[in-house]
Amino acid sequence: MERCHDMPFGTRILGEGGVRFQLFAPAAQAVKLALDGVGEFHMDDTGEGWYACDALAAGPGSRYHFLIEGSLAVPDPASRHQPSGHAGASEVIDASAFAWTDQEWRGRPWEDAVIHEVHVGSFTREGDFDGIRRRLDHLVDLGVTAVELMPVAEGPGRWSWGYDGVLPFAPRRDYGGPQALRQLVDAAHGRGIMVLLDVVYNHFGPEGNFLPRYAPAFLSRRHRTPWGAAINFDDADSAPVRQFFVHNALYWLEEYHLDGLRLDAVHAVFDDSERHILLEIAEAVHQGPGRDRAVHLILENDANEARFLRREPGGCVRRYSAQWNDDLHHALHVLLAEEATGYYEDYASDPLCCLLRCLEQGFAWQGEPSPFRGGQLRGEPSADLPPAAFVGFLQNHDQIGNRAAGERISVLAPDPALRAATALLLLAPFPPLLFMGQEWGARQPFPFFCDCEEPLATAVREGRRREFPDQRSEQVADPCAGETFRAAVLDWSWPASAAAREWFALHRELLRLRREHVSPMLGCLRPAPGGFWRLGNRGLVATWCHGAARLTLLANLGPQPLCDVVRPSGTCFFAAPGPIAEAGELTLAPWSVAWFASP
Repeated sequence: MERCHDMPFGTRILGEGGVRFQLFAPAAQAVKLALDGVGEFHMDDTGEGWYACDALAAGPGSRYHFLIEGSLAVPDPASRHQPSGHAGASEVIDASAFAWTDQEWRGRPWEDAVIHEVHVGSFTREGDFDGIRRRLDHLVDLGVTAVELMPVAEGPGRWSWGYDGVLPFAPRRDYGGPQALRQLVDAAHGRGIMVLLDVVYNHFGPEGNFLPRYAPAFLSRRHRTPWGAAINFDDADSAPVRQFFVHNALYWLEEYHLDGLRLDAVHAVFDDSERHILLEIAEAVHQGPGRDRAVHLILENDANEARFLRREPGGCVRRYSAQWNDDLHHALHVLLAEEATGYYEDYASDPLCCLLRCLEQGFAWQGEPSPFRGGQLRGEPSADLPPAAFVGFLQNHDQIGNRAAGERISVLAPDPALRAATALLLLAPFPPLLFMGQEWGARQPFPFFCDCEEPLATAVREGRRREFPDQRSEQVADPCAGETFRAAVLDWSWPASAAAREWFALHRELLRLRREHVSPMLGCLRPAPGGFWRLGNRGLVATWCHGAARLTLLANLGPQPLCDVVRPSGTCFFAAPGPIAEAGELTLAPWSVAWFASP
C-alpha cells in the first residue's frame, strides 16, 4: 500500500528512474547537488528562488547535500531522514516501500480519545520508537485510545524535548528514523490506538538551522517569539514558507498515516494575512487526508481563541477538533497544590469558580483582563463549544517541566486529592490526557532538558535560573546535564510495586467506566441549563445533558466534609472514597467524587 506525499520541496523519486531534487534558496546565487560517492550536479534556477535538478544516478538510499555558492554544504530542509544527524547528509527515502498492514484503518471518532502523552526518548530505557511499540499492550490494557508523541523532528544534541527541531520532515535518527516510526504507527493501529504527533510551527531551534544562510525569508522580520525569530507567514516571500508548513502537516498525516497533529503554542504563530496560516493548514488537512478517514487537529493556544474550534451547524468539526485546556489544569492545580505564583495567580482568588466555568463553558478566561499578564485581555467566549473541544489534564510535559525541579503533581498534592481529581478528569465529558507514568502514580520528575553546544548551553542554564528567581541555583535542574535527562527516563520496574498497582487499577477502572457510561453520550452532551453550582467553598455540582439523558458530577474538592448535600438524580456509577446513599441528604467526605447517569 503506497503512501507518499508529493510536494515541491525535497526529493521526488521519478517513475522512469532517478530522483528530482528541489530547494527554495532565494538568497543563493548558485546551488549544486552533492551526491555522496557520485559527484556534484548543477541545479537549475527555475525562478522565484527555486532550484531543481534530476539526477539519474540517485535513488532510494542515496545521501546528499546541497552546496550553496559552491562551498556551504547544507542538509535538505525537507529531508526525510538524517542518518548522521541534523548537520550531516540527507537520505533519499522511498516512502512507498513500507509494507503497511492497516489498510482497513479509518481512525477513531474524537469522542473516543483517551490520550497518553509520550516523550519518545524517555518513555523507555531504549528511548526510541521501538521502545514505545513494545509497550503498546500496556496502553491497551489501561484503556488508552491515542498516543501523542512529543516532537520528533531532527535537531541537535543527544536528548531534548523536541521543540528545538530544525528539520521538520525528518524523524530523529536517535529514535529509529522513518522505518521505526512507520512500524510504531502500523502496530498501534493494529491495536486500535490512534497516533498523534506534536509539531512546532512557531519557530526553528536556535542551533543547527541553516535556512538563514540561503532562505532568510523563512524567518519573520516583524514578529518574535520567546524562543527567537518567528516563522514568516505574512511578510515578503512568505508564500513558499506557508506552503512548506502546509505540506509538512500533510506529509506526516499521509506518509506516516498519523491520526492527527497537536500544533504547539499557536499563540506564537503570527500571521496578519487575510487568511491565517492555521486556517490554511486545517482546510488542506480536511480536504486531503481528512476526506477518507478521521483526522484530528489539536491546538495549544494560550490566547484561548475559540474561533478556531467552532463547529459546523450539524456539529461536525470545521477546523480544529480541540485545544489543550490550560484553564482547567490551572484551576485544579490550585485546588490540589494550593499554589498561587506565576500563571496560577489568575486562579488563586477563587479556583472553584474557575473550575466550574471550565466545566460549563470550556475556558475560564474568555476576554477578561488577566492579572498575571498585567491586565491584558485573554480569551474569547467559548460557551457555544461542545465539551469535546477541550482536552483536560492534570499533568503534561509543560506543567511538570515548567517547574524548577520538574516535580509531578503526585509529589505536590496529597493522594486523596489526586484520586479525586483523577476521577473528575477521567469521567468528565472532555477528552482526557495522561502524561506517561501518570497511570501508575509515577513520582520521578520530568525536568526540562536539552543537549546543546557552548555558548548556547550557558545561555540556556542562565535563562532557566532567571525563570525561578526565588529558587536557589541548586534547586533548578541543570537542563544541559546528562543526569537531568536520565532522571526523566521512566522506571518500568516501579509499576510492579503495590502503590503503582493501586494507581493503575484506579485509572483502568475509571477508563472502563468511561467507555461504559460516558463515551456513548459524548457526541451529544451539552451543559445542562442551570446545572452548575457550587457547594460552599470547595464543593460543586455539574450536569451535562442530551434530551432526557443526564451526566452529573458531585464533588467535594477540599479537606473538610460537606454536610446536607442533596443527592442528584440518576444511578451512581462511581463514588469514592465511599459509597453514596440512595436517598436523603448526604455528607460528602473530604476529597470525594461521585458520578451519576440517567436514564
